[in-house]
Order: sequence, then structure tokens, then C-alpha cells
Amino acid sequence: MSVSIYQLGYKKLSQIIFEWQAADRASLLALFIVMEITMHWLWCLFVWIGRDSFDGYVDMVLLYPSWLIITVIGLFFWWMVGHLSHIKNDYKRLHHWQIVLIGIYSLYIAIVVLVMGHSSLVSGVSLVGGTMLAMMLVRRRYIWYAFLFQIFLILLVTISPYLGINLPNMRQLTNTAVPLGAYSDQGYSEMVSIENAIAASIFQDGTLSWDSINEIRRSSIFFWRSTHIYLALPKAIFMVYVFSTLLLILDKSRKEILQYASHDELTGLKNRRYGLKRMKQMLATLNSAQDYSVILLDLDLFKNINDNYGHDVGDQVLKEVAGVLTNTLGEKNCVSRYGGEEFLIILPDTPHDAAMSIAEQLRSEIARYVVQVDNGPNFKVTASLGLYTLTHCARAFLKQEYLATAPKDATTLPIKRRRTKSRQKGQLMTRSCDMVRAQLPIDTCQRLISIADKALYKAKAQGRNQVVSANQMPDTDSDIVHSIATNVVCV
Repeated sequence: MSVSIYQLGYKKLSQIIFEWQAADRASLLALFIVMEITMHWLWCLFVWIGRDSFDGYVDMVLLYPSWLIITVIGLFFWWMVGHLSHIKNDYKRLHHWQIVLIGIYSLYIAIVVLVMGHSSLVSGVSLVGGTMLAMMLVRRRYIWYAFLFQIFLILLVTISPYLGINLPNMRQLTNTAVPLGAYSDQGYSEMVSIENAIAASIFQDGTLSWDSINEIRRSSIFFWRSTHIYLALPKAIFMVYVFSTLLLILDKSRKEILQYASHDELTGLKNRRYGLKRMKQMLATLNSAQDYSVILLDLDLFKNINDNYGHDVGDQVLKEVAGVLTNTLGEKNCVSRYGGEEFLIILPDTPHDAAMSIAEQLRSEIARYVVQVDNGPNFKVTASLGLYTLTHCARAFLKQEYLATAPKDATTLPIKRRRTKSRQKGQLMTRSCDMVRAQLPIDTCQRLISIADKALYKAKAQGRNQVVSANQMPDTDSDIVHSIATNVVCV
């Protein structure tokens, strides 16, 4: 594909960064370089048009060959824009051309900084901003080498006057200035200091009046500062735009990653992993007088729906049942798709009678709901629900039982101290810190779901489309229910 400046919007940049092939991204980098070189070419044109006014502080002898070189290099990079996008499948050639692209540009920008006057503004934007922008588009290893090469060139330009090397420089002082035969040995900072002194002699009391505007226009300090701003500012603004767009893309990607990590793609509900995580968090934050209820819901004869109507209708049923659950339950409660046609519903701070009422309401709402199928008969579905309520008395007993059987160093040492014993132990403690704070066994949530699952199994065995509470099952063999039934009396 052929890149263009019209592809620099938010959506296109997002596609470039995450979807484009390496050749297309390198082609886009070449386009960015063409845009920058065009600015340099226009500056040369501007100086040439006003050569009668600017020849006092621009070396016209050096301008013309510089302009020619800028034109040739600009045409070369313009050719590279199209050439790179046509070698997508030849990775060896692509890598070679990327090296050529980066190498020539690094040398070019170093020469521009030298010839235009060694400005820290232009150097900084080109060195740091250009490097970061290029790293988004081509191989980072090449950019890293180019970055080191740029640093070497900057150091070479800085120390060359002290070695007696006169480098070409287009910048020269005005005729009104004190003549300095050794100007080529002066760095940009030294020249700024000298021209500040000249400007101070022109403007009385250090103030700028309307009468002195013409003096500023004839001063090379104004011209060259404007030149350096022209060379650096648009490039800096463009890079800030690109990086701000990149941050927006990363924020959106982060949201999408979190969405995929915590949500079920089909139903839009929370997924199993998030449901278990949220279950632990809610259990750890309960106070001593709150009950905790768990419901496991399973659609009846769901396999028959897939067999008779197809998997598309089965997916439709799951999505519509998820909508029923969401509309019936409040935001305080958490409903997640536990797996297949099973849904996990967490009801914090909900006593047993209230949980039974909610479960019955869910069963009734699903049984009344009519699934409308395109080009087929409408039908209804039913659900079986297993419920278990961990009362605050039972939870207090579990805490007491856990503290009595847990190892000493797992319950008495401060959490921070335990984490610093070793990296491995610290990681283990991090995963279970919520349960330790709640003083409950780490597998408590899984055990609660297991109890609700036994109740769900009984609801299926008794004919489906009903709610069964594990708290009302005297024959359950769950260790939690058995220990509560035999050891805890709640008053």
C-alpha cells in the first residue's frame, strides 16, 4: 500500500502501529522525513527570495550547494516512500533499505544542524524526538545504533573547533557587528552571547521600542533564532501529536485488554476468572454481622437447544438469559458466566431467606421469558439453581478453625515481614493476602461453589426448573456444611 499524510489521524495511526507490516511503517517514516526535508527546502527558497536582505548574515556561497543537496536527498526519500511499500515479502532487502534510510537521514540531519548553526533546540528535538518516533516504525536496534551515531557526530562537531578544524557554517554575523575572523571556531552559545551584547548596544535601557523594530529585522540574532524555531517547533509539535495519539491508543488498548480479561465475549457478563476474583474480594471485606450467599445457575436441557435449533440459537439464548440476569440483579451483586451454560451469582451481605427470594425470582423470570427465533418457532427455557449461604456465624467458626490449624508463621507474622523473607514466599503471600486478612482458608470460595453445585445437582435430579438450598440439605457431605451443622449454633 502507498502511505500518505491523510493517514495520520487517530484511527489510522492505531492501525499503523498494531496492524501494518514492517515495510509500510518504514515507508511512513520515509514520508515523515520528506515532510521535514520539505521544510528545509522552503527555508532555502525563502532565503534565496530575500537574498538581498539576508546576505549580511547568511553565507550565500554555501546556501546554493546546500539547497541542491537538500533537493537531491528529498527526492531520494520521496522515492523511498514508494519503494519500501513494494518489498513487503523480501525481509532481507527490507532490512538493508531500513539501514540505508536511517543511516542517510542521521547523516543528513547532523549536516543540517552543523550548517544551520549548532542549536541545542534543533539538536535536542532531532536526537530525542526523532529517535522515539522512529522506534515506533522501524527496527529498534537500527534506531539505537543511529542514536549513538548522532551522539558521536554532535560530540565531533562540539570539539572540532578546539582541534583546529573549521567546519562549514551558513551562519555569519551582520556587517554592523564587530568583525570576528575566527567566527568558524565559535559555537552557537558563544555567538548568541556576542550578539546579545550587540543587541544591548543597539537598544537603550534594554527595552524594545517600535523605532527599533527595523534594527531587529536587520539583526542576525533575530533571523537565526527564528530559523531554529522554524526547524524545531513544527517537528516538536508533530511529535507531541503522534505521541499523544499513541498514548490514547495505549489507553484504549489497555481498556480492551482489561475488557477481554474480565468479560465473557459472548454474553458481555464477567467471566469466570473475574467472578472468582471478585468473590474473594467481597468475602474479604464483609463485616462480622453479614451473611454471604452464592448461587450457581444452569440452563436446563441446553444441549437439546443446540441440537434442535443450532449453535447460533444456543448463543442467542445465552445472551438473552444474561440480559435477564443483569436486569433482575442490582449492581451490588456480581453475576458471571462460570462456564458453558452455567452462571455464578454472588450476593454479598445477603441472608439466606433473601437469597432464596432472589433465586426464585431469577428462576421465574427465565421461565417466563420467550426466546424468539428468526425463521423458526419461539420457545421457552428453564433453569435450575443451587444456593448456599455462608452465615456470619459459620464464617466466624471457619475463621476460628483456620486459625487453630494454620501454621504459626502464616497467621502471626506481619504480612510485610512475611513477604520480605524471600521472593518466592512473597509471591505466595501476595496471592493469598486477601484470604489471610479475612482469616479464612484460601480455598473457601471454591468450597462454597462446590456446595452450591451439590444443591444444583439435586435440583436437576428433582425435575429441574427449581431452586435448592444447600443450607436445607441435611444429607450433604460437604466438610463446611458438616462442620457448621455439628459445631455452630447461631443465636
